[in-house]
Amino acid sequence: MHHNPDHNQKNMNEYKDLEKLIEIKFKNTDLLKLAFTHRSYLNEHRGENIKSNERIEFLGDAVLELIATEYLYEKYPKQTEGEMTNFRSALVQGKQLAVIARQLGLGKYLFLSNGEENSGGREKNYILANTLESLIGAIYLDAGFQKAKKFVHDFVLSSLDEIIEKELHIDPKSKFQEIIQEKMEVTPIYKTLSESGPDHNKRFEAGVFVNNELIAKGIGGSKQLAEENAAVQALIKKGWHKQIK
Repeated sequence: MHHNPDHNQKNMNEYKDLEKLIEIKFKNTDLLKLAFTHRSYLNEHRGENIKSNERIEFLGDAVLELIATEYLYEKYPKQTEGEMTNFRSALVQGKQLAVIARQLGLGKYLFLSNGEENSGGREKNYILANTLESLIGAIYLDAGFQKAKKFVHDFVLSSLDEIIEKELHIDPKSKFQEIIQEKMEVTPIYKTLSESGPDHNKRFEAGVFVNNELIAKGIGGSKQLAEENAAVQALIKKGWHKQIK
């Protein structure tokens, strides 16, 4: 388990690895500290005049959305507004942002309450996704729009090709059901195969069945996610993930 850092003592050496990784050196290191301060931390540090990352996350969310939208607008001149909305949603959804936050190791820099720390807060998807948005907000305020744009292009938009290739911007369960109904006139059925782990960190395995035959399995932190992942695996297995809806 990570040692929960003290807000006042945390010095810039701790962030050097991150700055090197993202190729951005912060002028105002308080912005970085702010980006990693989860609201739970404030509960145990009242009267210390510490602010949480909620406002900077709100800003970062808008910056990310603008950069992603501009990118889609320029890269896909033939796409309709609806199609671009689907692409953008897939890019900026929490699950996707949490994957990127993990790749950057953002969890270890967080300031959390002891309660949040003990319930596995550093690994929670929604906290990691929010922290990535906070970091984008901090980059925007500290280094400007172009630096924020480069960061988003390097770390977030780089996953767009895979999203489109696997058609993850389309709800995989709907897509699989649509194709199966068209080809076989039956509806796929999802069953939870196993459930493990403590309450705060559950792991579900789901299977998707067609005519009682197990087509594919998927794993996720909720039944819904496990079923979606099973549908993605089923589409890939059948070679249907490249079919356009």
